[in-house]
Amino acid sequence: MLANFLIGLREGLEAALVVGILIAYVVKIKRKDVLARIWIGVGLAVIVSLGLGALLTFGAYGLSFEAQEAIGGSLSIVATGFVTWMIFWMLRTARTMSSDLRHDIDRHLVGAGWGLVLVAFLSVGREGIETALFIWAAVQATGETTLPILGATLGILLAVVLGYLIYRGVVRINLAKFFTITGFFLIIVAAGVLSYGVHDLQEAGILPGLNSLAFDVTSAVPPSSWYGTLLKGTVNFSPATTWLEMFVWLAYVVPVMTIFIRTIRRQHSTPPTRSAQHQELVPATEGTR
Repeated sequence: MLANFLIGLREGLEAALVVGILIAYVVKIKRKDVLARIWIGVGLAVIVSLGLGALLTFGAYGLSFEAQEAIGGSLSIVATGFVTWMIFWMLRTARTMSSDLRHDIDRHLVGAGWGLVLVAFLSVGREGIETALFIWAAVQATGETTLPILGATLGILLAVVLGYLIYRGVVRINLAKFFTITGFFLIIVAAGVLSYGVHDLQEAGILPGLNSLAFDVTSAVPPSSWYGTLLKGTVNFSPATTWLEMFVWLAYVVPVMTIFIRTIRRQHSTPPTRSAQHQELVPATEGTR
C-alpha cells in the first residue's frame, strides 16, 4: 500500500502542478476564456487513464493461465520502463517545468485556444497512464486489489490538496528535493516490479529457471504474515526468489541507482539560476497574486 500511495502522490502531484501552472499562466495573460479548454484536456486524460485501468483489469479474462502470466509479466516490464523514465525525467525537468509549459501554452494559444486541450491532455494523461499501468502491475504482484487501489487513491487525493495549496501560495515545496527522495524509493519499487514480471514470464514458460531458487526464506518470512505482506506491498519482496529474478533485480538496481546518484551530484555541482530556484519552490503561483 505504501508503494502505491507514493506512486499516487508523486504522479498526482506532477499532474496537479501541471494543471496549476497552465491555469496560473492563462490567468496571468488575461485569457480566462480558454480555461475550459484546459479542463476538457484534463477530463479526457482522466477518462483515458481509467479506461486503460479497466482494460488491463478485465481484458485478460477468459485467457489461459500461461497467457495471463505472459501479459502480466510483459506489462510489468513496461511499467518498470515507464517509472524509470519518469524518475529521471522529473529529476531533469523539475526546475524548468513552469517555463517549459508556458512555452507550450504560447505555441498553442492561437485563436480560441483549442490547442490547450492537447497540451493539458498530454501533460496529465502521461501521469495517469503511468499510474494506471504501475498500479495494475502492483495488483498483479501482490494478489491484492483493495489495498493498492486504496493506497493510490489516498496518494492522489493528497496530491490534489497539495497542488491546490501550492497554487494558492499557502504551501511551498522544494520539488527537486521531493522528486529526489521519492526517486530513491521508487527505484527499489520498480526493481521489485521488474523482478516479479520476470517471475510471471517464468510461470508462463517463456523464461527458464522457475524451480531454480537463489534463496527461500518462506519459513522466516511467511507471505501471509504482516511483515511478509508489508515487504510484498512496499518493495515486492518474494521470500522464494529464483536466480533469474535476483539477477534481474541487481542488474536493474545497481546501474540505475548509480546513474541516479551521479545525476543528482552533477546537478548539485551546477547551482540553479535565480529564476529556476523560484520555479522550483513555487511552480504554480507565479503571477497569480
